[in-house]
Amino acid sequence: MSSGLLVYTIGLLLAAVLTVTSFWVANTTAIWAPGVPAGLAVLAIAQMGVHLVFFLHITTGPDSTHNVLALAFGVLIVFLVLAGSLVIMANLNENMMAHGVKMNFEMQR
Repeated sequence: MSSGLLVYTIGLLLAAVLTVTSFWVANTTAIWAPGVPAGLAVLAIAQMGVHLVFFLHITTGPDSTHNVLALAFGVLIVFLVLAGSLVIMANLNENMMAHGVKMNFEMQR
């Protein structure tokens, strides 16, 4: 078995184990219910780590500098889109709720 195939096989097995574990965590009563989201978050981060190392070959070596920069830029863009969307939705919610409360107050008179 070649080295590359071994790396992909190990990555596949780790990803499958993490996926099965995530489904188990989501559907079990053995874990305290408020702790389930934290467990799923930890498993998701581990899954991302497995994908980055075993499939995208993001390492600390000098060869992957461009890959790390591209990944960091992608994470920045996703963060900006999510944060901007949350700000917009919060603003819309605040303005819609203020208008709805005003209408309800006028209807009660």
